Amino acid sequence: MPEQNASVSTSNVQKLAVPIAIVVAGALIAGAVYFSGAKAPAAGGAPTQAVDIKDVKISASDPFIGKADAPVTLAYWSDYQCPFCKAVETGGVQGININPSIPTLIKDYVDTGKLRIVFKDYPFLGEDSLTAALYEHAVWETYPDKFYAWRAAMFAAQDDEGDQGFGDEASIIALSKKISGIDAAKLKALVASKKDAYTKFIQDDLTEGSGFGISGTPGFITGKTLIAGADDISAFTKAIDAQLK
Repeated sequence: MPEQNASVSTSNVQKLAVPIAIVVAGALIAGAVYFSGAKAPAAGGAPTQAVDIKDVKISASDPFIGKADAPVTLAYWSDYQCPFCKAVETGGVQGININPSIPTLIKDYVDTGKLRIVFKDYPFLGEDSLTAALYEHAVWETYPDKFYAWRAAMFAAQDDEGDQGFGDEASIIALSKKISGIDAAKLKALVASKKDAYTKFIQDDLTEGSGFGISGTPGFITGKTLIAGADDISAFTKAIDAQLK
């Protein structure tokens, strides 16, 4: 199955200095940025840039699921507004006819202690993308045991790509209130007080992903394999199983 992702168009990439600079104080993406819609990347085969999971920087600020000492790590760059990310996480996206890979990876690899999935930020589809990433870090800092339930609920609630419908602060707070054990008011206060620090985490992830050749979402690195898109489960299992031998 061909890889699919939401990617920055070629003309727009030429207008941007990579990495895209995320800043607070109103200017979410530096310069005049125009966000592309979800689409399949141009033909050309698998990514050729050399990557190695050992080169991916993983810190306490990076949310993850699985055992910290799992033998295999999958680094996953995503945008909460990206329909291809939703397709790979939960499925049910009209026009993107793939089976979601993440639930299978969790059942067969994460839950069995073989895999750790580390979540990296690549918010490039609008203001709501950055808002979600900020709240992600607040959830991880305060309720790490609730993180994946929150993340799954965020993707389930995703509607139109970009700054339309679900995804602004008010809707994220409303969703967070529905998850047992999460204090949404506490999250809001934390985002307000630590916005600069969280923005730095997000910028570092985006810069790092761009340096590995990731130009849209979703993007994955495991072992020495870059999976640039919402690929079939076989692409993931092949790369993971090779590391478990």
